[in-house]
Amino acid sequence: MASKPGILTEWPWKPLGSFKYMILAPWAIHGTYQFISKGAGERDSSYFLVLPFLLARLLHNQIWISYSRHRTAKGNNRIVDRGIEFEQVDRESNWDDQILLSGILFYVSHMIIPQASHLPLWRTDGVIITVLIHASVVEFLYYWLHRALHHHFLYSRYHSHHHSSIVTEPISSVIHPFAEHMAYFMLFAIPMFTTLFVRTASMVSLTGYILCIDFMNNLGHCNFELIPYWLFTIFPPLKCLMYTPSYHSLHHTQFRTNYSLFMPLYDYIYGTVDQALDSTYETSLRREEDSPDVVHLTHLTTPESIYHLRLGFASLASHPHSPKWYMWIMWPLTLASVVWTWIYGHSFILERNAFKKLKLQSWVIPRYNFQYLLQWRREAINALIEEAILDANKKGVKVLTLGLLNQGEELNTNGELYIQKHKDLRTKLVDGSSLAVAVVLHSIPKGTGQVLLKGNLNKLSYAIAHALCARDIQVNVASKDEHEKLKRSLNGKYRGNLILSRTFSQEIWLVGDGIAEEEQKKAPKGTLFIPFSQFPPKQIRKDCLYHSTPAMTIPRSFDNLHSCENWLPRRVMSAWRVAGIVHALEGWNVNECGIKMFDIEKAWEASLQHGFRPLALPPM
Repeated sequence: MASKPGILTEWPWKPLGSFKYMILAPWAIHGTYQFISKGAGERDSSYFLVLPFLLARLLHNQIWISYSRHRTAKGNNRIVDRGIEFEQVDRESNWDDQILLSGILFYVSHMIIPQASHLPLWRTDGVIITVLIHASVVEFLYYWLHRALHHHFLYSRYHSHHHSSIVTEPISSVIHPFAEHMAYFMLFAIPMFTTLFVRTASMVSLTGYILCIDFMNNLGHCNFELIPYWLFTIFPPLKCLMYTPSYHSLHHTQFRTNYSLFMPLYDYIYGTVDQALDSTYETSLRREEDSPDVVHLTHLTTPESIYHLRLGFASLASHPHSPKWYMWIMWPLTLASVVWTWIYGHSFILERNAFKKLKLQSWVIPRYNFQYLLQWRREAINALIEEAILDANKKGVKVLTLGLLNQGEELNTNGELYIQKHKDLRTKLVDGSSLAVAVVLHSIPKGTGQVLLKGNLNKLSYAIAHALCARDIQVNVASKDEHEKLKRSLNGKYRGNLILSRTFSQEIWLVGDGIAEEEQKKAPKGTLFIPFSQFPPKQIRKDCLYHSTPAMTIPRSFDNLHSCENWLPRRVMSAWRVAGIVHALEGWNVNECGIKMFDIEKAWEASLQHGFRPLALPPM
């Protein structure tokens, strides 16, 4: 929002939310009907193709978003070395409004302008006229419009909304108030209406012009340089005819320079070119890919989780995962992504963060939860994890945390497999179990005398039982087999605090993987469920309290877009992932995997000293 919002700031269809596209439904249905029902000579293909054209624009923009975020995460050729916060993600979530507006204008133009119907596919003269009018008229008028928008009166009421994004993404290019967009559309309509009225317009000239504007807008708002230097060496005047991401990035950081649209010509004519343009451009081109200090190695969860990655849909990735009604429409793309995960054989960079002096990255193993459960797939998955570990070691990564099922006991003995196989690894492998246990222990209310331990036994459950029994807190276990296993692992003087329980009256339940819904129903009213699993249990009791999975809030100084752990709230990170960051900050030169576990209280105190905090208990 602009600092002093002017009239017509909000988009008219904002109250409709996700249903705003229903505005186009009558036109889209009518266009499809007339295309099907009429004969070949009477069909108006240009009317029918408006909807496919709008869908193509959506896809084109989404490709730019995904590509840009992947490149920015890698770090090579990055221009502004800062991250993007949630406020910007929320502000730019309506980037598709301008596509909806263009659809309305195309349909209305078809209704009221006779020349806009039954357009030919191609006319060379129309394309030439469009190019000439854009270069001579649109670029000139835009330059002065843009300078006017930087006058304090208009800037504070309209254009400051766009400039709230200092670090730009492709979608930042179309984030403007409604009134400002209308001004731009009137400007871009000049070559289109001209060709219509002189009867030289074609479907290619109109749609191609809009797609070219989209392409150049997206290109110019990338936070990485991708225009090669040799282009300007071969043809030096090109500097006046085509801008670069560095060129427009300087406009967003300096505000009073580089006003031109796509052709810097008028900045050179009127002396508003930023003096740092050449140095910024060359520095960005020389910038190499980041060498991270800490890598979090995670994986995909459900087939729909592909959309919740930061490479996917920003509006989904910036919020905790929740089912959306429109996901079923996208099942062909979802199915294609599942097929891709069976074929693609390498981890990929998902996001980058910075905290204090550390460079952090998240890498993704392109496999889903269900694939980890298939015994015949374990060897292939282990090979992918091993390849990622060796790649991290080659890049000089200090710490690599094994996230989610990448640290499975049955898969690789909590990471011990890789340590034994590669004894010369310089990168320290951390499963984060010590901090996860610490978070669980400190989530238990003070004064608690007994708890019920439920779920599959694993490294964490053994450590939790040991710690609680040592603190003289009774640990109740419902399974006789689990009771015997835990008892054998306990120090003799603490075994009296391990109880084989025949009741479910305990008010504190520590739950792991494998707890059934029927077991949750046995808990008394007001029970506090504290998970120690990577994934939260399904919450079926409204009369009980459910704590988050072991997680911590991150400090405000943490340069963060959003976590790849999209089942957690904003600015919250799993304890397993935090453990790797703390490990690197403290310089602990040890592995934490296999049966090894770092000092629980030492890990806890170190995380607090670095600003991480446990999550507060949610209300019932």
